Amino acid sequence: MSFDRSLPPTTTERGIRLALIFALAAERLTLYYEHGKWLTEAQATSLAGDWLGRSKRQLAVEERRRLAALSDRLARQIEGSVSREAGLFISHEMNEALDPNHQSELALSLMAECERLLDEAGEA
Repeated sequence: MSFDRSLPPTTTERGIRLALIFALAAERLTLYYEHGKWLTEAQATSLAGDWLGRSKRQLAVEERRRLAALSDRLARQIEGSVSREAGLFISHEMNEALDPNHQSELALSLMAECERLLDEAGEA
């Protein structure tokens, strides 16, 4: 996964948080549908730190943990509300959408859901 490609230097702090939720949810779904396992909170928090580091960005571990929890919530909502085939498609589409050249209405709607979750969690 190439998270840092999707974050140009001008990305806002809020945009970074939204992108992390989206990318972590995509990773969670991929792991779940391919191996039947969910990323742990620690794994997702660490992965977020690795991705941020590649793009020379940082967030406190508490914030990465909070965003990881929101990504888990989104991934499990998706898994719990669609068939396996639909979940595989959604997972694939989310991973494709990490490339900024890939346009997807599905990814845009999921990004809006990331935004809703972030707002609900108290992000201004």
